[in-house]
Amino acid sequence: MFFSHLTRNRNAVSKLALALALMGGTAVATTAIEAPAAAQKKKQEKSSGDYSKGFIAAYTPVKEMQDAGSTDAAALKSAVPTLVAAIETQDDRFVAGNTVYSIGRTAEDTALQYQGITMMLESGKVPAENTAQYNMLAGQLAYNAKNYADAGNYFQAALDAGQTDPDPTILIVESNFAENNFAEGFAMLDAAVEARKSVGQPVEQDWLKRGLAVAYDNEMADEAMRYATWYAQEYPSQDAWSDVVAVTLNMGDYQTQESLDLLRLASRLNAIKYPQMYLEYIEAADPRRFPGEVVAVIDQGWDSGVLERSDQFAVTSRSEAAGRVDADRADLPTVAREARAANASLTDVVSAADAYLSYEQPAEAEEFYTKALGMQGVNTAMVLTRLGIAQLDQGKTEEAKATFAKVEGQRKPIAQLWSIYADQRGV
Repeated sequence: MFFSHLTRNRNAVSKLALALALMGGTAVATTAIEAPAAAQKKKQEKSSGDYSKGFIAAYTPVKEMQDAGSTDAAALKSAVPTLVAAIETQDDRFVAGNTVYSIGRTAEDTALQYQGITMMLESGKVPAENTAQYNMLAGQLAYNAKNYADAGNYFQAALDAGQTDPDPTILIVESNFAENNFAEGFAMLDAAVEARKSVGQPVEQDWLKRGLAVAYDNEMADEAMRYATWYAQEYPSQDAWSDVVAVTLNMGDYQTQESLDLLRLASRLNAIKYPQMYLEYIEAADPRRFPGEVVAVIDQGWDSGVLERSDQFAVTSRSEAAGRVDADRADLPTVAREARAANASLTDVVSAADAYLSYEQPAEAEEFYTKALGMQGVNTAMVLTRLGIAQLDQGKTEEAKATFAKVEGQRKPIAQLWSIYADQRGV
């Protein structure tokens, strides 16, 4: 069979998408902070806080070691159980937490750091100006320890306390994703993106890349389409567009002609960076149906270096297509005459429109697609998509966007991406 080579390779496109640059995760880094100096002063002044005698007795030798600059991690850590056991008041708890956190820093023990910071927060004695910072650190330590539920709670507390830099939002989202709470994670991420967009603020690129990656990895088609659209809107580089098209192509479960119109967009953007996408384009265009377009796209792939000149499927397809181009192009006037006839069939009209679009004669394509829309049995979504493309190819940006906006059903995400491209091309 002529297309058997490509049939064996079609799944390679979806596999490739797993390696896209956008699939990188969001790193949650631990930021070291110091406990307020007030914590130390409270113990030293004694009268400034409610400290129990037992706690003072347990704390004093530890403080003396720290004041002397001790770096004996084992000795400092051995004092922690006694210090914690001596806690009676919330002031005790706060100073104990500060001390345990400090020992954790000295010993490079993140578990002790987490124990100390949570003790301080539990005491209710953290100064208001430090609340956001302390919750942020507790969240980071919990996250790195894979304690995602507590991490999310601490990040939320930091956000509620006014933390903005770094923004805890993505960390709350990540905590939900880590526990497979995708509905909650996407609800928060969606709201954050939409809030930024509604006031004209830039959306963090990592937010969009992460949302797209998680949606793709977990086969969440609606979310993947949504984040692909946002990513294309906000960060319209060739690499971004290539990733967006690849994800859309793989998640959309598209038929051949739907894939063709998506790949036509990628071609116009010079955003095909995977050889498998070129192979799929060749199959969708079909040397026997759109020979001129097949020749053009193969040449584009070869010239870009993405498609190897030794690829036998491309070589065979180009030879097949090139042998048909002259006769196919010469037949265009006859095709047009038949399509303009009063008794023209729907097939005649759509075939004429497709032929002219493929040969980059968009004015004639627009004429025939417009005629087809008024005929019974028309594939409205397909014809509208291609009518929009023909209009855009003529520079009729607003008309094209209005046409794309009418596309419904399976093709709607494809039309939306074309509309985004129309906006960007018009800038």
